[in-house]
Amino acid sequence: MMQLKNKRSGYMPANTVHYPIFKREDIDAFFALFQNNLANFVIITVTMLGLGFPANLVFGHVIPGAAVAVIFGNIYYAYMAKRLAKKENRSDVTALSYGISTPVMFIFLFGVLVPAYSLTGDFELAWKIAVAAAFLSGLIEVLASFTGRWMQRNLPRAAMLGALAGVALSFIAGEMLFMSLEMPVVGLFVLAVILIGIVGKVSMPFRIPASLFAMIIGTALAFGLGYSEISAIQEGFSHLGFYPFLPSLAVVEGFQYLFGAMIALLAVILPITIYNAVETMNNVEAMKAEGDTYDVKECQAVDGVGTMLGSVFGGLFPTTVYIATVGSKKMGAGRGYSLLNAIVVGFAAIFGVIAALSAILPVAVVAPILVFVGISMVSSAFSTNKEKYYPAVAIAMLPYFANYLMTRFENRAPDALADISSGIIPLGQGAMFTGIILGAMTVFIIDHDYLKAALFAFVGALLSFSGLMHAPEMAFGAANDFAAGYSLIGLCFIAYFIKEVVQSRDQRLNNDKKVA
Repeated sequence: MMQLKNKRSGYMPANTVHYPIFKREDIDAFFALFQNNLANFVIITVTMLGLGFPANLVFGHVIPGAAVAVIFGNIYYAYMAKRLAKKENRSDVTALSYGISTPVMFIFLFGVLVPAYSLTGDFELAWKIAVAAAFLSGLIEVLASFTGRWMQRNLPRAAMLGALAGVALSFIAGEMLFMSLEMPVVGLFVLAVILIGIVGKVSMPFRIPASLFAMIIGTALAFGLGYSEISAIQEGFSHLGFYPFLPSLAVVEGFQYLFGAMIALLAVILPITIYNAVETMNNVEAMKAEGDTYDVKECQAVDGVGTMLGSVFGGLFPTTVYIATVGSKKMGAGRGYSLLNAIVVGFAAIFGVIAALSAILPVAVVAPILVFVGISMVSSAFSTNKEKYYPAVAIAMLPYFANYLMTRFENRAPDALADISSGIIPLGQGAMFTGIILGAMTVFIIDHDYLKAALFAFVGALLSFSGLMHAPEMAFGAANDFAAGYSLIGLCFIAYFIKEVVQSRDQRLNNDKKVA
């Protein structure tokens, strides 16, 4: 093939593929990502205001700080997509979706922020402690990134994607479908538009992107049918204003308490940060299965840096690569949707648009697009693995079903939950780790690689003993029964490994005798 000279290497391909900064497919993906981010911002806003935190703290520090983290990550991942497209000479590379980690967000709201306020009785001081906790979480994830490539090479895809599909099915597709149906007419209509436009690939009127069309008509229906009141619009506009991105010393002040009276919070921060690093790894692996191979170590470091940067500006929520990337890939998106998200989130945070939209947009209008994201991830977990590994994918999903029940009912209806089964809560504790361990063991059992199955069983025993699985908190001897159970099956796998080695040796000797 004819080659052309290049200043750096001397030659370049004659047919270099153009990777556009924006294309039409980025529009739907943008709305999917923006709605994901917006849903989290709405939850943060409603929860913190409901807990009594002052509006000037929420809209003036927390939302802008979270936006800074989102802006940084979206721009960087767009850069990574361009770099990958140039390296592989492809135009179909999709940038990784990025934003606040939804499960971790709830942990920081109710496991860090609320305890901090309960101890101090001071809203501003509680915020400073949570900001310091977020900075520490980001730092831990950066350090954990050095193990990212090893984990990606050695953890079976079926186990990782199966655990991720459990999150997608329960907390995203399932939870968002429930919210969609809180306004049946609106939710069903919006969901139908999303499925027709994105799954069915049918053009909407005037070629408006399906997600935008669904939001416009869905919001009109919600107000027209009386599901939402006009006063919500007035309330929304009252939040418009100017909220600049301003760094503060809140992190430094918060550390004084985090490593003092609030030292117990470290038992929450460490495991949830490890979970966040694993979540990023799983989502990067999901994109690798779809054809876009990113460096998991770099991605974990970016997430950690983004979290630390956001905390310096007042944000208190760790960030991660979203599983929504798979949905964006199926939409045919490139890097433009990520850049557009950074611009819009920045504008919306600075001028109070996020605050206004959180009051105006019904959740039932935002939720259906996330239902699509969730079902895309579940289908991808199966379609990107060989059929023989389907049982591993399925079993890796199950701990998050227990985790969903646990997080929703443990405090509200503990007796009812116990009546169903005493195994729900321990199965839901550390669900990401449990899903990966169970999925990995199943993969290696299918492959008759009993030595690796035993290794993961013993890892499960160690995680249980330390409290990262099947226990409410980290402690030595936290879940001894589970540690003993994993150890026992580990020994069982070793026995099968020895049996296969002996059988293989005997077979080889018999073959040698026949040859002789």
